[in-house]
Amino acid sequence: MGKTHERIDGRLRTFIEEQHMFFTATAPLGEEGTVNLSPKGMSGSFAVVDDRTVAYLDFAGSNAETIAHLRENGRITLMWCAFQGPPNIVRVHGRGEPVFRDDPRFPALLGHFPAVDHTRHGLRAVIVVTADLIRDTCGYAVPFMSYDEDRSLHSGRFAREDDESLSRYFEGKAHIATSIDGLPGLPLPLPALPSPPAG
Repeated sequence: MGKTHERIDGRLRTFIEEQHMFFTATAPLGEEGTVNLSPKGMSGSFAVVDDRTVAYLDFAGSNAETIAHLRENGRITLMWCAFQGPPNIVRVHGRGEPVFRDDPRFPALLGHFPAVDHTRHGLRAVIVVTADLIRDTCGYAVPFMSYDEDRSLHSGRFAREDDESLSRYFEGKAHIATSIDGLPGLPLPLPALPSPPAG
């Protein structure tokens, strides 16, 4: 049976933080719009900010559907599955916001991700999610799968880019500045990446 949680703490927080990947789901308001579902990985790119707020780093890719949907309506669901150990699925339904590089909050948010070299992955934004509903369910049908290691392909590809060339890369993609459904996506040109706060 599913259980509703008031906050992200204790065993629930531990479970979320131990997972090597999670999924995000968003959709535009229009009934003809495209629902988007994305896998997220990369060790250290997710953080629990407080007991009702989480955040993750949004890296370079070939589209910006999540950003576009959040800019339009803010709705988002995050999901974690237990692929090892006891079965479990956790969903956080909430309101999300993309915090871009030129936002005054951006440098402080980077401080929640000390294990990630922010200059190597084409960092576009920090997605901050405030939970409205936190639930877990059994996950009995989720298969066992083992984690080997993070792929190095992403950092290998985007570590070669500086802010200017990364902005040109985004401008050359059809669904970065504008979503599949024509919604505003990543604002371009891309602002320079600020330095993270001193630890």
